[in-house]
Amino acid sequence: MACADINMEIQGAEEAPGPEDKKEPLISYYQASEIMLDAKGPLHDLLQKQPAVLGSLQMMCGLLSVGVGVLFALTQEMAQSLFTLFRLSHLTGSLFIIAGLLSNLLFKYPRLLPVCFFVNCGCITVAAVAAALISTDLAHWNPQNKHHLKIETLQFLVLGLEAILSVVLCFWFWKERPTKGE
Repeated sequence: MACADINMEIQGAEEAPGPEDKKEPLISYYQASEIMLDAKGPLHDLLQKQPAVLGSLQMMCGLLSVGVGVLFALTQEMAQSLFTLFRLSHLTGSLFIIAGLLSNLLFKYPRLLPVCFFVNCGCITVAAVAAALISTDLAHWNPQNKHHLKIETLQFLVLGLEAILSVVLCFWFWKERPTKGE
């Protein structure tokens, strides 16, 4: 195995060759003196958790909610259920689409963090009210409408998924909020 003892400092033509070096150096070598760490951007730790993925899931669940709402509006009478009467799926779906869109925009616009936090808190509140109204509907359901029962149960489960996504995002946003000293 070959071994060489090479000086790793930058050598230039202006230096006089040492007693062991009789020729001009053909190659200059560089030795790093310190390691420079990359500067972390705003919301670096939050963006490592990929809130845009959860935002995309929120938007997809919101679109599903709006679709279920349109289906119920076309096939059910207005006074047949609270779900249809208050247009819960339209309200929750559009709110979750907005929350998902804001979570996706957070990467490009970090100043939207407080807005995202408050919109997701609003989503949780609206989801809780909607879950209570859907539960009331399911408790007083007419047994002749089995198809609507299944779809409203699906909407209830999608609403639960939407609420869980918003809770996770609110927790992440709360941990990342700026302190008064910053």
